[in-house]
Amino acid sequence: MKNIFFVLLISTVQPVLAQTKLEKAITSLENNYDQEKVYILTDKSQYAAGDKIWFKSFVFDGYNRSALSTTLFVELYSADKKVIDWKTILLTNGEGSGDFQLKEDLPEQVYFVRAYTPYMTNFNEDFQIVKTIPVYNPKSTESLVISKSSDWSAKAFPEGGNFINGMPSKFAVRLSGTSLPENWSGKVIDAHNPNVPITTFKSFDKNVASFKITPASGKKYQVVIQDNAGKSQTIDLPQVADNGLNLEVSSSKDGIKYTLKGVNLKQQLKNYKVVGTINNHLAYKANINHLTNEATSLIPTKISNGANCILQLAIFDEQDNLVAQRLCFIKPGNLKIEKAEIVGQNITSTPRSFNSIDLSPESYFKNYTVLVSEDDGTQAPEEENLLSGLWLTGDFTTKIDSPAQYFSKNANTEALDALLISEKWQRFDWNSVLSGSVPTIKPNAQQYLSYKVKPIKNGSMLVNTTVSLMLKLGNREAALNQFQTDQNGYVYLNNLNYDEPLNVSLFVNSEDNKESNTDNLFVTIEPLVNPVSFKGNFPGTKYTLVKAGEHKTLPPTISRAINTQKNSKKTQNTDVQIEEVKIVGKKTDPKEDLDKQLSTGMFSSMNSTIFDFVNEDQHIAGSGNILDWLQGRAAGLTFQRNSSGINVPYIRGQQAKLYLDETATDASMIANLPPSNIAMVKILKGAGLIGDAVLIYTMKGNMKSKSNEKEAPKNNSAVIKGYDQPSEFPIEMLDNDDPAKKVDNDTRETLYWNPNLFDSDYVPPRIKFFNNDSAKQYKVLIISFDEDDNLLYDQRIFK
Repeated sequence: MKNIFFVLLISTVQPVLAQTKLEKAITSLENNYDQEKVYILTDKSQYAAGDKIWFKSFVFDGYNRSALSTTLFVELYSADKKVIDWKTILLTNGEGSGDFQLKEDLPEQVYFVRAYTPYMTNFNEDFQIVKTIPVYNPKSTESLVISKSSDWSAKAFPEGGNFINGMPSKFAVRLSGTSLPENWSGKVIDAHNPNVPITTFKSFDKNVASFKITPASGKKYQVVIQDNAGKSQTIDLPQVADNGLNLEVSSSKDGIKYTLKGVNLKQQLKNYKVVGTINNHLAYKANINHLTNEATSLIPTKISNGANCILQLAIFDEQDNLVAQRLCFIKPGNLKIEKAEIVGQNITSTPRSFNSIDLSPESYFKNYTVLVSEDDGTQAPEEENLLSGLWLTGDFTTKIDSPAQYFSKNANTEALDALLISEKWQRFDWNSVLSGSVPTIKPNAQQYLSYKVKPIKNGSMLVNTTVSLMLKLGNREAALNQFQTDQNGYVYLNNLNYDEPLNVSLFVNSEDNKESNTDNLFVTIEPLVNPVSFKGNFPGTKYTLVKAGEHKTLPPTISRAINTQKNSKKTQNTDVQIEEVKIVGKKTDPKEDLDKQLSTGMFSSMNSTIFDFVNEDQHIAGSGNILDWLQGRAAGLTFQRNSSGINVPYIRGQQAKLYLDETATDASMIANLPPSNIAMVKILKGAGLIGDAVLIYTMKGNMKSKSNEKEAPKNNSAVIKGYDQPSEFPIEMLDNDDPAKKVDNDTRETLYWNPNLFDSDYVPPRIKFFNNDSAKQYKVLIISFDEDDNLLYDQRIFK
């Protein structure tokens, strides 16, 4: 939905022609209230400690992918609000992807993934997505269980907000709480005659129910709600008013029909205004220009170009006071969702067989997000998905149980309407906008990443001075650029889009033709796009922690995940051992001589991988530190960044020990070690008393680095981190013919994950994966957007 079609109603309800306080408020709304929302798709709904969380982020400005932001912060929190890990994600057309590697010793509990753009920090934190992630660990002393107790409270909401004598009124009853009952019902009573129900109702779902009642003045009405476990609650309905505006709304395939009825109004409905907004933008406006107590009209679906969305309907009196409001969904029974065009498939349920699905290369959709997982045949409904995030939960701060149900194949549109009666649009407040207040927006957010560079010479800042910055990205060739510092002595590097370490070195022209010297130069770099600490509270969940029993029971999917981790380690260890045999089998060479010279005692393990910086050019000058350089260079060695942004080494899923010249140290110490001082790096795996470790040895005596690259002195250079590059999802092909790699039971749940499957001009986009040992059918999710942001959302079962 790229544009909103604006409608002025003509006939009994005439268009507004004069500029009013309301008109000014609408103008302010158009100019100051653009807001974003985020949806995070993960490959699974629950994880085992040691798993990897694969995620895809979608950022929307209303109902289109957002062009406001290019940077997304995604953070992983423990239940006590400690940051476990965080990622800086590049957004392209509102989409970005990444992953979190969970540590194997992560305690069993509920974790939370929070995602937001820098622009979103201008508004209420409650609109930032916080996704619940249960993580299980068989070694934990506590166990996650789903609470069986029913914890809820109820409220009743009149349609439009008014309850008027003699006017038939529709009410929505809404339950809230961390654990809602499966079924509940209720009755409406007169408080003075409670034994005779006026009407009864049953819940549509766990969230809502609705009923109608025609009230009488002077009576007190109550609602009695009872769940299937016998718990009950009695709530009061609002006091019956003798005058006011009654609003009745209904949705159909043709549009939104509304009826206004005035009761005991001085000028009836004359000069009342009807305003409809979509995503904080005006979509419909009308004025009643003559005396009447009733007005009816149909708002056509073309106000949203036929797209599905929420319309906020607001009614204002002759003095521009807000007197009624209502949320409604446009075309709830006709969702505008495209399906994937599949032109070929090779699907079999044979264990470990190769499978493929080909998408049409002629489709308007060119870039796909695809998730394939084993389907267990239970047909369990999704609790939440992209549709519910886009059309519902992304714009509300209240908890909605299983919101995906409202956009499923058999969705109850009456239930969705009741839910919207119980909700209030909180992206803005009409009374605040009418009073002239506007949100405080920080200066326009920089595109991509930006930094403030502070050059210092001889302890003093360089004001209005020409300086040279040598920029070296990863292993690429360095480039020298001249900059002019501003009146405060700063240089700005704006709009940088990169995912490798960027080395920035400062140089200043010499004075009086003397030789330039960098010993007196110092540079610091401050990011201008920064994450913001979380101040709120995490949402309540259906889980609770209890003390684990002697024989801890895990959900079947978690037991399978743990077995999958063991399989992965087995194949990785086999590859590592093959590499180690190759190293051991070599004749003595300078590298072995260096190892003998530097290694002593229990650090002299043969089960090691060695990197020689004295006899070999390791091309380390482009890396910020040795830990960054080591990424991807040794089998079985991985890294996770800690809260300080420093890479910490892990071997076979466990944190490795760190030694500097055979003395135990930590990652921060190693990260600050100049790479030019390093003589050798040694990776030990299961080495006796040492275990898994990374050993760093510095230059001794007359040792010199073999590197041919001239490394800038440490004091005049700094390294800045770019975007986090997503890992590549492994397409598993288990080798049954190799006894060393043989896996007895392949239990993978996620069989294929590709957040960026591209269209090709020559070959159809192909989804390809290998089956595990048990899957008889596959659940395939395909998501895409075309150039006009039309949505393709296709989830189906392949057998």
